[in-house]
Amino acid sequence: MIDLRSDTLTRPTDAMRRAMATAEVGDDVYGEDPTVARLEERVAGLFGHEAALFMPTGSMANVLAVRSVVAVGQEVLCEASAHIARAELGAHGAYTGLTMRTWIHPRGQVDLTTIESMHAPDMGPFFVPTAAISVENTHNFAGGAVLPLQDLRDLRELATGVGARIHMDGARIWNAHVATGTPLAEYGAVADVMAVCLSKGLGAPVGSLMIGSADAIAEARVWRKRMGGGMRQVGILAAAGLHALDHHVDRLAEDHTHARLLAEACGVDPDGVDTNVVVVPRPDAVEFVSAARAEGVLLSAVGPTTVRMVTHLDVSRDDTEKAAAVLGRLV
Repeated sequence: MIDLRSDTLTRPTDAMRRAMATAEVGDDVYGEDPTVARLEERVAGLFGHEAALFMPTGSMANVLAVRSVVAVGQEVLCEASAHIARAELGAHGAYTGLTMRTWIHPRGQVDLTTIESMHAPDMGPFFVPTAAISVENTHNFAGGAVLPLQDLRDLRELATGVGARIHMDGARIWNAHVATGTPLAEYGAVADVMAVCLSKGLGAPVGSLMIGSADAIAEARVWRKRMGGGMRQVGILAAAGLHALDHHVDRLAEDHTHARLLAEACGVDPDGVDTNVVVVPRPDAVEFVSAARAEGVLLSAVGPTTVRMVTHLDVSRDDTEKAAAVLGRLV
């Protein structure tokens, strides 16, 4: 089977497994795992922030990142199909007591005019004040769309002017970096706090990081433990992340090329595919996914009329061409 359901399905390479097997470890709840410390310091430095905290999941990283800039009874603004709003099971409200309001954009982009009109200052005990604005780069449910750096900079200027903070869900920020050549530190300069993932395109088996100020990370460390996310000799997993940063970033360009081949086979304009996610409108999404499975290609139906496919480390050029031939016949 050629598995295009998600880039979370990658398996550790042999080289990554060797790095994990030989990792130096300690008890991370005591702050004594040296491999975790190296990973956190490296990732914080890549994005130009003071500190980072290793998390077991991207959802936990997002929840604690947003929590660091939005207090109980305050709100975060985000695009309507953002991962924090659609795919984290209401964890933000459940754990932190915040609320969300959303704008709608078909490509998940920053709509500065709408965001400005939505922003609510603190007007006393009558209205929910806006504490933060969240953006997702790349935007998963918008087909891996990249948010242009200038739009993010304009949002940064707006947020600073009204006293709001910016959270960036950078689960696939590495794809945006490779697709555009934008330095990671430029993305980091836009955000007060970020969450980045190692277990999608980078191919690590587990792990995300929250990135922010030293104070925000210190508080998040307490909340990570409170939520059951304290981990012990987790350097074995951090070593996979370090290996991925060394060996799996630049190769993301291959995934982007493969995604455009699949898009073309499905009748989707490849110029609209920014990275490694292809969204195909199909009135028969579930049936289409079943037909592809019968021919050895696994896809996801992410709605009754939407099929998604994601290229990744474990899908070779040969796999892509075989899948494209199958999908072309089905289309």
